[in-house]
Amino acid sequence: MRTQTIFLAVVAVWITVSTSLPVNLTMMFAVAPALAQTPNQQKAAADKLLKQGYEKFYISQFDAAIQYWQQALTIYKDIKELYGQGAALDSLGRAYNELGDYTKAIVYLQQALVIAQEIGAKQGESATLGNIGNAYHALGDYIKAIDYQHQSLAIAQEIKDRKGEGQALGNLGNNYFSLGQYIKARDYYQQSLAIARAVNDHITQGNLLGNLGETYRQLGDFSQAIDYQQQSLANARKINNRSGEAAALGGIGNAYYALAEYAKAIDYHQQSLTIALAIKDREREGKALGNLGNAYSGLGDYAKAIDYQRQWLIVARTIKDRQSEGAAFVNLGNIYDTLGEYAKAVESYEQSLAIARAIKDRQNEGSALGNLGITYRNLGEYTKAIEYHQQQLAIAREIQDPQGQMLALASLGNGTASMGDYTKAINYYQQSLAIAGQIQDRSGEALGLGSLAIAYLYQGDYPKTIDYTQQTLVIARQLQERQTEGEALHNLGFAFYKSGNLPQAESYFLAAIKVWESQRSRLGKKNDAFKISSFEGQFHTYHWLQKVLINQNKSDTALEIAERGRARAFVDLLAAKLSPTEVASLPSPNLEQIKQIAQTHQATLVQYSIIYDELLIQGKPQAKESELYIWVVKPTGAVTFRKVDLKTLAEKEKTSLVAIAKKILTTNPGLWSKSLKALHQILIQPIADQLPTNPQDRVIFIPQSALFLVPFPALQDANGQYLIEKHTILTSPSIQVLALTQQQKQKVKQAALNEALVVGNPTMPKVSPAIGQPPEQLPPLPAAEEEAKAIAPLLQTQALIGNKATKAAILPLLPKARIIHLATHGIFDEIRGLGSAVALAPSGQDNGLLTAEEILEGVKLNAELVVLSACKTGRGRITGDGIIGLSRSLISAGTPSVIITLWDVDDEATASLMTEFYQNLQQNPDKAVALRTAMLNKVKQRLNPIYWAAFTLVGEAE
Repeated sequence: MRTQTIFLAVVAVWITVSTSLPVNLTMMFAVAPALAQTPNQQKAAADKLLKQGYEKFYISQFDAAIQYWQQALTIYKDIKELYGQGAALDSLGRAYNELGDYTKAIVYLQQALVIAQEIGAKQGESATLGNIGNAYHALGDYIKAIDYQHQSLAIAQEIKDRKGEGQALGNLGNNYFSLGQYIKARDYYQQSLAIARAVNDHITQGNLLGNLGETYRQLGDFSQAIDYQQQSLANARKINNRSGEAAALGGIGNAYYALAEYAKAIDYHQQSLTIALAIKDREREGKALGNLGNAYSGLGDYAKAIDYQRQWLIVARTIKDRQSEGAAFVNLGNIYDTLGEYAKAVESYEQSLAIARAIKDRQNEGSALGNLGITYRNLGEYTKAIEYHQQQLAIAREIQDPQGQMLALASLGNGTASMGDYTKAINYYQQSLAIAGQIQDRSGEALGLGSLAIAYLYQGDYPKTIDYTQQTLVIARQLQERQTEGEALHNLGFAFYKSGNLPQAESYFLAAIKVWESQRSRLGKKNDAFKISSFEGQFHTYHWLQKVLINQNKSDTALEIAERGRARAFVDLLAAKLSPTEVASLPSPNLEQIKQIAQTHQATLVQYSIIYDELLIQGKPQAKESELYIWVVKPTGAVTFRKVDLKTLAEKEKTSLVAIAKKILTTNPGLWSKSLKALHQILIQPIADQLPTNPQDRVIFIPQSALFLVPFPALQDANGQYLIEKHTILTSPSIQVLALTQQQKQKVKQAALNEALVVGNPTMPKVSPAIGQPPEQLPPLPAAEEEAKAIAPLLQTQALIGNKATKAAILPLLPKARIIHLATHGIFDEIRGLGSAVALAPSGQDNGLLTAEEILEGVKLNAELVVLSACKTGRGRITGDGIIGLSRSLISAGTPSVIITLWDVDDEATASLMTEFYQNLQQNPDKAVALRTAMLNKVKQRLNPIYWAAFTLVGEAE
């Protein structure tokens, strides 16, 4: 909010009143004797000090301004000059307001008020009442602030001070906005705007237009919000108000942020930041940095988000803006909470709480307590969470903040629901809903209705669930809140499923998917990170629709939905790279197209979906695996569906499919046999009769979730035979990705490159083992050097070794290479995925790490194959879009085939396996066959799978 202030008019008010004195103040500003002797000379000196204080104030040197005004006040008191005392006291109050010392500000302003009332300075009295109201507003005591603004308004109307009247109305709007009473806020802003237009106050008009834009944003009317901000922007540019221009651009950015159009939001906030820097407006600079951080957080780029919030924190501390400092900590807490780094989130929220208490900001104190409650609830500490929300509610009631009460009650409902006390939760939700109705907060109403619906759902009261959710849906559509609409549709689908009405459930789930997909298509081609993060909250709709369809014996349609619900952002990314002029979001393939993809690849496709028993919605304890759905699509077009019961794993063996898959990566290789056989029993045995009998025929596995970590070649049947002995194996994030890598293969062939790039054992860079820890030198890999030297002649090139293998030297070579082989260290990032990297030699201009993010954003490849012969290059952040890491970035950059690793590979064994792979590739261009042949040789040598099974071919075989 751009808070409207009365202070700028106060100086003129007090000076205007004082012109009735024998000496004109404007003339006396020029008089400055070293030692004033007469009362007039003393007054002139005080007036000059007053003026010097104003000059310092306007350039934000508040401490210096206070010194001048304190000296002026002392002189005014000595000569009993009441008008000067009033001006000095009011000015001191405003300065302490700017410094965040609102209690001291009120003390000075109250003294100024007494003087104004004593001398009958009505205009000064009105202005000072408004400034006291502003101080209480800053303290979060909006009820007291409203009382003072009403007193200010009454006097301004009595003396027909139109400008003062407009300012009081605008300040009332600010208070009702802070209380969440947006309809009242809008009405006061409109009245204030009419007066500002009548008196031709263009600066105030711009502020009010911006405030109306923020109000409509809160009301969910984003088109109106943008329209008012655009009017504010035009007004600012017309009068060359650069500060107002920056504020309006920030307001437009906030509206696009609310619409989840984060790229547009970033563009507007960058413009706002540029202006703030140009005019040296540190407060506006800080807000722009914070808004940029929020937008990047929305995109899922949490590293940039944290960086911007920290920059805002530095600015806030520099200008001693404690409220902004607290807000920056809140934003950091929100990011850490999203990342699941709850300890850091708690630390950030506690910092914001300490600041709120230090400056006696009761509203933000309540908000900080609420944030802590939410984080402790995420940690499963429900009792502690409820305690924090009880404190939050007490403060909201004390300061009569209805929106704060509404949010606290909703959070208490969530906390008690998490503890299974749905009766108490319903009571809290009903209280929250009642307040939302009273203050006409339609979004709050939707929140309350939706929460009630879920509480009744857990109680098994499906008619009430459906009724409340239908009401939520109506509001969401009225407000055009697409996210809430999608969630309501999903919850209706879930309620109808639980009540046994499968056709209705199917209908609502499909409607929810339509909403999710319209949101993603609107994001355009450049919002990959946000598409990934948004899908994480949407995949459960695809999950439940599969279950509904299977229960209706619609397994073919369920396959279409399973495919539709995975790697969607990856598909859009690949499609954009292949055909930049086409639509931003490709439709997912239907059954016939899926069959065609299998036929084109001459491969048997195996797609998995892990199904959970109670995958949900808000606050549900972690769901347990229920079933595994498996579809087999043969090159002939035949489609087979099989279902595996996973409940026995949990009930009898006290484990899960995901746990077994992850166990391989953490246990002693000597104990792998049991896990490999268990995975074969679950993943392969149910479909073994549908897999090809010719070991040369390809099988392409489409995993899900932790199944991306499964070493399919090493899975063992009951007789101890490895799967690689029976089949030629590849993997892919989705079936549609295969269609796109096929197109990439054709594109690469057209490039007709012949060169190869082979790197081995570069001079290793230093890498921090963890955030905040000093970097450590990566050890050299002598066998990787030998590997590169052995492979390079086969590819008719020279290996880049040691200091020659710098990142700076290699980057320009990447687009020119037909085959790229990197034998080095690999680093994986499980938080973002995009921090995953391969180690190259640093050149002095870089750190030597080639990250997945750099590849995704700036590398163009024409290689038919990239081999990452390094540790854990197939690891990263596991999402519904597949593994976010190096393989995804490399395929996005243009290569159709990538060989990656799942664990820390042995240096010497890898050198041997890779050399054999390239030797085989010389005889047969089929990469899958070449890799299989190399692996079979290791099987014959009776080597443990740890030495050969980490390697996975993703994408195309030829």
